[in-house]
Formats: sequence, structure tokens, C-alpha cells
Amino acid sequence: MSADKEQRGGSHYLDMPIQPWEVMEAILTREEFIGFLKGNVVKYSLRAGRKQGADDDVDKARHYARRLAELQGK
Repeated sequence: MSADKEQRGGSHYLDMPIQPWEVMEAILTREEFIGFLKGNVVKYSLRAGRKQGADDDVDKARHYARRLAELQGK
């Protein structure tokens, strides 16, 4: 399943007509979008276990990493 077809921590993005990262991919350069994805992998990885109610941060980091891998054809 594509990273675009699933979401961690609810369905608020999937319920939108277009997901925020699709908008970002459309308006950012490829390099900027890759940086956005990498930044979120780092953010959620470092935040994991530190923020109350953020038990799914590891899954979110993996989700962004999977989208990055899909973008890079891996």
C-alpha cells in the first residue's frame, strides 16, 4: 500500500480532498520536498516517547520514511 493511502494517528488527512504533502510536493522543488520528508522523519524519531499522547511517533517517522523511499524509487 502506498504511503498516500494510509495515515498514522487518525484519518484527518485522508478525509481531505488533497493531502497536505501532495500540495507541498506540487509547490516545492523536488529537493525541498525531500528535505521536508527527511525533516519529519528526524522530528518524529527524536520526539518518540517524549511527548505525552504521541505514542505513534515511531509509526509517523516510518510513514514519512516510506513516502521518501517511494519518491526516490526504492
